[in-house]
Amino acid sequence: MNLLTKATLVVAALALAACNNPRGGDDQYGAYGAGGGIASTALGDPNDPASIAYFNQTIGDTVHFTVDSSELGEQAQIILRTQAVWLNRNPQYSILVEGHADERGTREYNVALGARRAARVEQFLAAEGVAASRIRTVSYGKERPVEVCAEQRCWDANRRAVTVVSN
Repeated sequence: MNLLTKATLVVAALALAACNNPRGGDDQYGAYGAGGGIASTALGDPNDPASIAYFNQTIGDTVHFTVDSSELGEQAQIILRTQAVWLNRNPQYSILVEGHADERGTREYNVALGARRAARVEQFLAAEGVAASRIRTVSYGKERPVEVCAEQRCWDANRRAVTVVSN
């Protein structure tokens, strides 16, 4: 293979790699948004109060935390109470609570912090009547940021717990 052919192949590979979207496109949800990687068409009609799409868009699937904390603020408690009401009205669904952290701190520390955040949401929802058997938790620590930058707005957005609803 001559130098021109090799250079052309490298440029083509780089161009194709630049087109890759690791988030799966705007019609996907999950650790990068709500729904666990399920195409939005599988989430149901957002106008149907019993659909996952309604939960994600109307109830809200995300609560935020302050720095280095798993304590639920007033706004987080309001969202979680609303989630609990919806979950209690729709017992056919179970949830996965994803705990997340911002990029600061070690991987190990942030995984533990994300686990505490997810556990705190689980405890709150259970106290509001959601059966513990319907709730699972996972921590992603800082590994799945929703915003990527070294600024306060990104850190604020990444300190969160996401409630992913599934059948």
